[in-house]
Amino acid sequence: MSVAFTKEEDSEAQAANLPDRPISPHPNLVTPQGLAELDAALAEARAAYAAAQAEGGISVDRTAMARATRDLRYYSARRGSAQLMETPPNPDKLVFGGTVTFAREDGRVATYRIVGEDEADPAKGCVSYVSPLARALLGKSVGDTAILAGQEVEITALG
Repeated sequence: MSVAFTKEEDSEAQAANLPDRPISPHPNLVTPQGLAELDAALAEARAAYAAAQAEGGISVDRTAMARATRDLRYYSARRGSAQLMETPPNPDKLVFGGTVTFAREDGRVATYRIVGEDEADPAKGCVSYVSPLARALLGKSVGDTAILAGQEVEITALG
């Protein structure tokens, strides 16, 4: 047996032993949209797992089966622990699921929605409720100030 063949098998076996996705120790709070996204991700993971099994599973593509199994475990656990949080209409304070607009000292304005960890995407304006930004602003009202990254910000709108 050539050394190259052995190394290829070793790297395939190593890739097939993917570590589990880390599960947050925080409560798995989700918005209605976040719950729908979890349901879709779980359905996709189930489909990928079924496809990997149908194609021969481990004997054909060990990495596909490992990815499918890992994702199925993760999304099953996250869906099982999801706690749906409805956002009250017109809250007078920033709450989970709410949107906040704030002005920085330098005049920049930013708007973010406070969501669950799995649905957070700062590039799309969604931050996790356990993020430093959310922790600094949750419970605040329009006109209140907070310190973010060493700068004072003022809440200008809630939605």
